[in-house]
Amino acid sequence: MIETKDISSDLNQAQNLTFEDFKKTVINDYEIAYKSRQASILGRREVLTGKAKFGIFGDGKEVAQLAMAKVFKNGDWRSGYYRDQTFMFATGMTTIKELFAQLYSNSDLENEPASAGRQMNAHFATRFINEDGTWQNQVKMKNSSSDISPTSGQMGRLLGLAYASKLYRQNTDLKEFDNFSINGNEVAFGTIGNASTSEGLFFETINAAGVLQVPMAISVWDDNYGISVSSKYQTTKEDISEILKGFQREEGKPGYEIFKVKGWDYPALCETYEKAIKICRDEHVPVLIHVTEITQPLGHSTSGSHERYKSKDRLEWEKENDCLLKMKEWMLSSAIITETQISELENEAKISVKAILKEAWTDMMAKIKIEKQEALTLLDALSDKVEEVKNVSVILKSEIDPLRKEIISSVRKALRLSAINQSDEKVQLLDWYKGQQKLNSNRFNSKLFTGSSKSPILINSIPVNYHQDSKMVDGREVLNACFDANFEKNPLLIAFGEDLGSIGDVNQGFAGLQAKYGELRITDTGIREMTIIGQGIGLAMRGFRPIAEIQYLDYVLFALNILSDDLASLSYRTKAGQAAPMIVRTRGHRLEGIWHAGSPIGLLINALKGIHLCVPRNMTQAAGMYNTLLKGDEPAFVIECLNGYRLKEKMPDNPGEFCIALGEVEFLKEGKDITLISYGSTLKLVCEAAEELMNYGIDAEVIDVQTLMPFDNEMNCAKSLKKTNKLLIIDEDVPGGASAFILRDILERQNGYFSLDVKPQTLTAAEHRPPYGSDGDYFSKPSIDDIIEKVYGMMQSSNPEKFSDIF
Repeated sequence: MIETKDISSDLNQAQNLTFEDFKKTVINDYEIAYKSRQASILGRREVLTGKAKFGIFGDGKEVAQLAMAKVFKNGDWRSGYYRDQTFMFATGMTTIKELFAQLYSNSDLENEPASAGRQMNAHFATRFINEDGTWQNQVKMKNSSSDISPTSGQMGRLLGLAYASKLYRQNTDLKEFDNFSINGNEVAFGTIGNASTSEGLFFETINAAGVLQVPMAISVWDDNYGISVSSKYQTTKEDISEILKGFQREEGKPGYEIFKVKGWDYPALCETYEKAIKICRDEHVPVLIHVTEITQPLGHSTSGSHERYKSKDRLEWEKENDCLLKMKEWMLSSAIITETQISELENEAKISVKAILKEAWTDMMAKIKIEKQEALTLLDALSDKVEEVKNVSVILKSEIDPLRKEIISSVRKALRLSAINQSDEKVQLLDWYKGQQKLNSNRFNSKLFTGSSKSPILINSIPVNYHQDSKMVDGREVLNACFDANFEKNPLLIAFGEDLGSIGDVNQGFAGLQAKYGELRITDTGIREMTIIGQGIGLAMRGFRPIAEIQYLDYVLFALNILSDDLASLSYRTKAGQAAPMIVRTRGHRLEGIWHAGSPIGLLINALKGIHLCVPRNMTQAAGMYNTLLKGDEPAFVIECLNGYRLKEKMPDNPGEFCIALGEVEFLKEGKDITLISYGSTLKLVCEAAEELMNYGIDAEVIDVQTLMPFDNEMNCAKSLKKTNKLLIIDEDVPGGASAFILRDILERQNGYFSLDVKPQTLTAAEHRPPYGSDGDYFSKPSIDDIIEKVYGMMQSSNPEKFSDIF
């Protein structure tokens, strides 16, 4: 570990500057840091006075972030957290005004480009997707991946952002993609609080980056606390760099370079970051910079004061060791600035930041005030017809700085009060309200997916082709042919996961492909589900098309936090400013045992809004979905049937071309008596049951869902229900899981309720996970017997004279 001593080194000589140029650089840095501190102070006041909801800031970390910003170049990436405002200001990736716009939740992208008001303040992002869905040239800009609030959540994607540089440098076939990388020279910068290094994802990422040897530079801001909990409860030895010494690289043993430096020592910080990032960038060695003696002058957030949990001695120490005070002292002692000059600088900075704050608030309220006046004009006109509306108008007029919530709520109340009034004034108010509904839907509910012209939703089905002598092969061979064809035509396509590379995955879907396309493209990973997903997210952000494999569906739970918090929300939380078109591949459903037969689809549906969810019944269906997804540009999750790899299927003539449209159900059997809906492995049982039901005079229609998100865009399930008037949904999830999701959609969105002549029902697995063995499967998941008897019972309730009791 390299520990930088307190120095007042001659940065002038190091940077080949004249002393005057050096002074200007340092003074400019101090001005940025001081303005950043004022932004924190004023932002906190805005929350405490009620103009903003919540505030969290980067006070106390300003000087360290100045040093980090100096070595951050065009093409580099940041994957950090909500304390990095000074770094963002210093690099030009955001402005103080944009910070305040986010604090006020300004929904105008021009004012708040990071999230259009969808994220809490200090959740930073740069936009690399244009409005038309095309990608910007990442090497000509400084890049920040979109922050998330969960602590250490940024670490997974950080690994992928760094790994992309390794692939761009080592794979010579990728030289042409110079809008994403120049010889892999880009460093991925990560930041994290010292308390958050206690998280498992931090350690998983640290280990994975050490194994992969990628240009990842992680800065730990160490202020000795995690909210109110001190380091002695957080970290062994109370020192993260101390306990990570085993990761330090040695001769012949790759690892990390670890640095330790005080957060108030400006020259030492500059020297440390210059050394660390040079190693990281040139040698592709991960580095960790442990920045100690950080203070937090304003406390953790606006939720409360740090005086509640810090001792008087600690508070006094923090005042004496405030990084701005220390930098100021160093500047004065080094004759960089005089007392008079620095006082003038600080006074001007305070005035400037206050003016920016006022401007941000004015911008925020400008459109809202126009909307308020438009609403009042219409309300006053309506109040001449409906007396009760006058009071609604009076209350809205009394609101000095109303939000859209108050305006729209007033209009809705007025419309309710005038329910029986059919005047022109009411029509005008209603028309205005409908127009605002569209605008507000765009502001607050849009872009769950980027929705570009390359969205996989827009890709039509392409039929699978066979010839007269098409061979019957194991299903895994169909998948293998699909992957082979796609890897052949797209050099940015890569795949990785546990056992995926050398042996071609546990079910041989990638058999032989690593030997054909190389270890850089088809790669084994360690057992580390969270960072497998994070690796995919970061790679996808940098132009790759990753297929990240989680070996079994039950193991997805280890990575659900990254999938849900990061990937699923990415497009929404940036309002389509960022994208990560990766595919998560896994296998599940019927087999044996608690952790190899799971089907937690309801959990995935609820957690993964923003990711397409595909549930193919066989490997041909899976291949068609992969072909569709790889032509599109949105994230997806594909669950292959675990017991289907060795079932025989025809080998397509066009394994890399045929496509299955997302959101399109398939009718496997037409019928007139009852509609049976299912997906995945259970469909095989449903089809067999439907054949036997014919023996009892029951003609069932069988529908394969194919994809759950999106689900049945053409509402064909309801069309079937109009014919049969009876509905049974069969799946392997727990009661109330995916079957409830399907049922709600058919009854509510598709208006299927009006077609029913008996109660709709679901047939699911038991509430517990399936025990081991064939008996365990039979007695805990729907069987052919269960399906037949359930359908028979529903038919009996409709026509008891025709269908006698079985039991």
